[in-house]
Amino acid sequence: MTAAQPAGPQGRFITLEGGEGAGKSTQVALLADALRSAGNPVVATREPGGTEGAEAIRALLMHAPDHGWSAVSEVLLHYAARREHLDKVVLPALSRGTWVVCDRFADSTMAYQGYGLGCDRQMISALHQLVIGPFRPDLTLVLDVEPGQGQARTASRGQPSDRYERLDSTFHARVRAGFLAIAGAEPERCVVVAASGTVADVAQRIRRIVADRLRIGLGAP
Repeated sequence: MTAAQPAGPQGRFITLEGGEGAGKSTQVALLADALRSAGNPVVATREPGGTEGAEAIRALLMHAPDHGWSAVSEVLLHYAARREHLDKVVLPALSRGTWVVCDRFADSTMAYQGYGLGCDRQMISALHQLVIGPFRPDLTLVLDVEPGQGQARTASRGQPSDRYERLDSTFHARVRAGFLAIAGAEPERCVVVAASGTVADVAQRIRRIVADRLRIGLGAP
């Protein structure tokens, strides 16, 4: 977290990242429950979204006609939503000692728009520094799943697909490669978690990593 935050008890900021069908939303809820059971106040949230304004931007991004935005426009929308989310949800929660578990954060913008859609990654990094500054998660869990398996999972939900889910397998392969590259470049922050197996298997892997990295006790659910 950034040194600009006020002194005193601080929460911890955990993000879950990964491609489509990796199970992030399910695991965010399970991890938040595990942290609460261990006596920690927790906010579970998501990006893009988490506030009324950021959710409106999410709708623009997720449900626009295919190819409705340029990659640069998508990046700008994501960072507008992210700043709103930070100011109104994430930073206030951390400052009062609440843990925040977030379904996606800045790594998703780099992976999806940078690696997946080919937007200039240096531009994304520069924008990140301008809008977010040195703030970063205490721990990022990258849920890794083979793109074909992830797409099969999303199809099995029986829900209408969003515009990212409809993109082809080569896009999803680039996104996966992007997440793995990000994790490889920042091993002190990121841990790659195999998202194969049952929901309970993945949840157990996550609890062990969080307990080890952040030095807290997390028992079985």
